[in-house]
Amino acid sequence: MSTLSLLDLGFFVAETEASPKHVAGLLICKTPPKAGPGFVKNLYREYLTFTDVKAPFNRVIRFSLKAMPHWEPAASIDLAQHIFYHRLPRGGNDRQALYDFVAKLHVPMLDRSRPLWALHVIDGLEGGRFALYQKVHHAYADGVTMARWTAQGLAATPDQLELTPVWSQRHSGHGERRKRASQELMHSLWKEVGGTTMRVLGVGRLAAMLLLESVRLTKNAIALPFVSTARTPLTGQVTPGRQFTTAAVAMERVDAIRARTRSTLNHVALTCLDGALRRYLQDQGVDLKRPITIQMPVNLRREGEKTAGNKIGIIQVELSPPTDDPYVRLRNIGFSLRNVRTMIDSVAPEGIESYTVITGLVAQLAELLKLSNTLPPMGNTLVSNVPGPKEHLYLRGARMEEMHPISTLPPSNLLNITLFSYAGQLYFGLIATDELPNLHRLGDYVQEAFTELEASVRDAHAP
Repeated sequence: MSTLSLLDLGFFVAETEASPKHVAGLLICKTPPKAGPGFVKNLYREYLTFTDVKAPFNRVIRFSLKAMPHWEPAASIDLAQHIFYHRLPRGGNDRQALYDFVAKLHVPMLDRSRPLWALHVIDGLEGGRFALYQKVHHAYADGVTMARWTAQGLAATPDQLELTPVWSQRHSGHGERRKRASQELMHSLWKEVGGTTMRVLGVGRLAAMLLLESVRLTKNAIALPFVSTARTPLTGQVTPGRQFTTAAVAMERVDAIRARTRSTLNHVALTCLDGALRRYLQDQGVDLKRPITIQMPVNLRREGEKTAGNKIGIIQVELSPPTDDPYVRLRNIGFSLRNVRTMIDSVAPEGIESYTVITGLVAQLAELLKLSNTLPPMGNTLVSNVPGPKEHLYLRGARMEEMHPISTLPPSNLLNITLFSYAGQLYFGLIATDELPNLHRLGDYVQEAFTELEASVRDAHAP
């Protein structure tokens, strides 16, 4: 038996049919040159033979009046209930058709009576391609962990043909180790007291910073939650139905801007998103007079730590005040992110984790009471950054051309954006409710905003 962390438990408490709490990945692969027409169907059949399912993919959630919610090993696992094969029809197998199909797969909750994961093998894409859509409950792992596990199951060269599905791997952090009999009780108590103390001190420090910012004794030291403009198409009551789209920019172009402006990848990406979101909102008749506020997950793991589960915090970040100059926007966002970094470094991870739970609980309560259309949201959208492999990976000789994380929607946010770098490309993955109009246009605006930023930086640094 394994108990849940407070954050992992929160994903179950917050989960509804309108807002399921699973994360997913979409892998688009090119069939090997000499592969026969049955390559993808045979891959699906081979997946079904990997019946030795490792933790956490062999665990089910248990709720009881006699004990805290906890994980238990499943008595048996029928892979046919977790692994599925689909073939898209000719004429309905282009990129948009794939995105629409994956959006439908992303809608239903995972069945809590079984281990909380699924893999869909999607055959018949145009250009001799196929895709894998895999989803797991967020309580199993965060996006960074899931991307790492996925990469570990793929090969570095096309001639490495061994198949290693993610559920058959032994993942660090999930071994069921018994505590040593000689472990002293005082050591455990001291560790718990220390963690609680850091948590209380961290929350107290954050509360003080929020108070100073709210009464304007500091400026941009920390972004305030629940002050964003509520009436935009990006926010409101989360409803069932999903849509998905992407944008991509070559990392070579991103790195050129970074080198000329001494910026980070986050600075550049958020600058493009800020410009794209403002243009998208203007299409909908909304012209914000204040900075867009995003929610941004931060990794709370220490250097080299590879534990499973979730170890993240979510903080608010103000982007740029309104401006028509992309270079000025970049500088403003750089200033804002430096303040965020200072704030994170000054607060214990336990404090940020507790702050995440507290603010998330307030937002979730508003959603459960169906007040998200009237109360201010924590932010206008959520943006996360998941680093991926720098080189192409392979699956049974098939080159994985693209890899897109697909996340869940936080309370009161109708859009979630995930940045993912893979094999020389920076991908922007956009998942939204199907009520958000013209999501594909926002993807187009991201690429246009990047081109405009390139030109602005070139002009600013012209000799």
